[in-house]
Amino acid sequence: MRKRLQNRIAESRLALPTMAVIATVVWLLAGAAEHGWWLQWLCFATCCYLMVMLNNIHALIRIYSRMVSCVFMALMCTACFLFPSLPGAVMQLCTIAFLLMWFTIYQDRNASGRCYYAFLALGLASVPFVQILWLLPLLWILTLTNLMALSWRTWVASVLGVLTPYWFWLCWQLHQGDLTPLGNHLAGLLPDITFALPDLLVPHLLSMVLATVLIIMGTMHFLHKSFGDKIRIRMFYYSFMWLGLAGMLYTLLLPEKYDMSFRLMVVCAAPLAGHFIALTNTKITNITFLVLTAVTLAVTLLNIGLWTS
Repeated sequence: MRKRLQNRIAESRLALPTMAVIATVVWLLAGAAEHGWWLQWLCFATCCYLMVMLNNIHALIRIYSRMVSCVFMALMCTACFLFPSLPGAVMQLCTIAFLLMWFTIYQDRNASGRCYYAFLALGLASVPFVQILWLLPLLWILTLTNLMALSWRTWVASVLGVLTPYWFWLCWQLHQGDLTPLGNHLAGLLPDITFALPDLLVPHLLSMVLATVLIIMGTMHFLHKSFGDKIRIRMFYYSFMWLGLAGMLYTLLLPEKYDMSFRLMVVCAAPLAGHFIALTNTKITNITFLVLTAVTLAVTLLNIGLWTS
């Protein structure tokens, strides 16, 4: 089979280090060194490493390819205006850690320990972004239907995992004698939801539209070509699809939480788009890949220009 440019790039061992260098340059151009965003950059680098581990451990792409982590880095670089946010970086790191551990309980109804640690990561992600707890019913359903691992043990473990950070927070607030911060945080579970997409700025819209296109395109591709993957991998990708949809809904309904919702979209778009890039081989998909690469580069440069001007 003839390998097109997209396949040569997708299967290249230089793709990941090259993308890492480009991402580092983008961070520097956006002002990471000038403003001292070293912790944020460290979280970003750790997220990239965990995306590599997510792909390797769970074999998300059935050939050698680093497109999952490369797409992740590329999409995050389009949103350089999010680089200063340490809470957002921590939330994204915890979300990827959750997925990495959550997938390990596939078809294991007795994996209460691993389930606890997975949902502990989700509980930590909810500290900067409490609305992520709205995903709990969906995650329990996916644990039952996709991972086939929901039992009373794993369910209790998930609840305890989510509550653990709040136990420590509650103890600290009791020691301080003021429960107001914790109460205000949990009050975010009942927000005033409004559709306010027009309130988003142009850079936010450009990055969001690109991530949305990748999620939709990757979903359509996978639904059409999923017969080539093992059932376990299909279940994981169906989970990415649902969580990606949830990220899009968060962005539409809670535009003030764009910092968090966009990061969730990127985590889900990366494997879907990576699967598309690595496992397609036609003239149309090759042209699509080149167009997406050019658009991603253009959005990145435009947003850097707007951010630093």
